[in-house]
Amino acid sequence: MDPQGSGHEPEAAPPRSTHPRVLAVAVQKGGTGKTTLAASLAVAAAEAGERVTALDLDPQGSLAGWGATRETDTVAIDRLQPWEIGQLPEILDILAQQGTTLVVLDTAGSSSGLAPALKDADFVLMPVRPSRLDIVAARPTLQALMTLGLRGRFALVLNQCPPPPSPRTSAYAAQLRALGVLAEPGIIHRVDHQDALATGLGVTEYAPTSPAAEEIRALWAWIDAKMRASRSDDQP
Repeated sequence: MDPQGSGHEPEAAPPRSTHPRVLAVAVQKGGTGKTTLAASLAVAAAEAGERVTALDLDPQGSLAGWGATRETDTVAIDRLQPWEIGQLPEILDILAQQGTTLVVLDTAGSSSGLAPALKDADFVLMPVRPSRLDIVAARPTLQALMTLGLRGRFALVLNQCPPPPSPRTSAYAAQLRALGVLAEPGIIHRVDHQDALATGLGVTEYAPTSPAAEEIRALWAWIDAKMRASRSDDQP
């Protein structure tokens, strides 16, 4: 899979030093577990010391629905309407003034409004299942990221993977790792993820000592390191 080929000159990525760090979870395909990952990563980041605001940009409103069932305020959750996405830079400024250090964006599973949501991201995480269909479906999002000048600020995470050993998962992981676009670790399909979301929790809250929670904490640590490196590269 080649993430190039957009045919457009990349736009210069805007400076983000005055904004909270922004993690976008995005892929132009439904059913990849995007919202479940966004919710649990937001909680894991908060547990690691970040002041987190999760913004639901998906018209389906699944993340906002998850937030409505939460009984704790460790993560602030809000929903943006489609016409508000263009105001995201101003919203980030307001959140910075309120003390937010990390914003997690759960984007729509379509191309509509995707570019305005991603251009302010420090890092974009693209969940895909270990299947050719999902990998191919990720290409339009990859092209959009390249056009926005976000090379080096995105990765694909293999999500909803079958339990190991899985030759198929290993093969796709090797391909993506060779391209330098693999987030690690992959996330194995476990019922704890769905049960946590259904009860308004992140998986690290729902089953804190479970393998599912360990994977999410490790994935957040990997993303955190990438985002810090990205910010460092932006400094004059």
